[in-house]
Amino acid sequence: MELLLYLLLGAAAGVLAGLFGVGGGLIIVPVLVLSFAAQGVAPEVLTHLAVGTSLATIIFTSINSVLEHQRKGAVRWPLFVWMALGILFGAALGSATAALIQGPLLQKIIGVFAIIIALQMTLELKPKASSAVPGKLGLTAAGGVIGWASAIFGIGGGSLSVPFLTWRSVPIQQAVATSAACGLPIAVAGALSFMLLGWDNPQLPDWSLGFVYLPALAGIATTSMFFARFGARLAHRLSPRVLKRLFALLLFSVGLNFLI
Repeated sequence: MELLLYLLLGAAAGVLAGLFGVGGGLIIVPVLVLSFAAQGVAPEVLTHLAVGTSLATIIFTSINSVLEHQRKGAVRWPLFVWMALGILFGAALGSATAALIQGPLLQKIIGVFAIIIALQMTLELKPKASSAVPGKLGLTAAGGVIGWASAIFGIGGGSLSVPFLTWRSVPIQQAVATSAACGLPIAVAGALSFMLLGWDNPQLPDWSLGFVYLPALAGIATTSMFFARFGARLAHRLSPRVLKRLFALLLFSVGLNFLI
């Protein structure tokens, strides 16, 4: 039953990632928190375990997504390179920051973030292109902030990097594609950091590699890579506005549940 749950979660996260382009972390983390709590994982470590495991699964979905975008030539690799430098440092720092936050407080922080993203999607708040792409230093600094926040929330950063790139006059298709590429260093640096920070923690369940739970990683990664493509195809057939508002309602419910 546990493995079946992770397979279904991976399928749902993959479809949502393909449909909305925000990554599956916003769904994976809350479901893993509930799953780990039901399994009796210690409250002190279950939120960190959920975030670390989410980042590890994003490695696999990100690779699949980047390959798909690269086939269309939409990734702005020069922007990615300089943002990735900041992301690697920021994601490691974000993981260390999350490790210092107690589990219940970390859940509330993630809940607030989910509600903010829900409101942004419902109201369709998007920054208008107002200035040119920043230089190397600006891209690296932005990558650092995005990597830091993404590692705390256990996400691939699409909900942060896409608005930033759009604001800096990058066309939306290229912004989404470049954001997908940026998700890979976020996931790698964040997952490795969570592994190290949780190493030999006596409260973790068996089959944990630091703050990464291997059975959940295997189950989610197996189905999310396949269903991400299905979600991308489905997005072209359904009303984007209705889908976004339904997803926003789901996020708002998740965030409110975490806060309560």
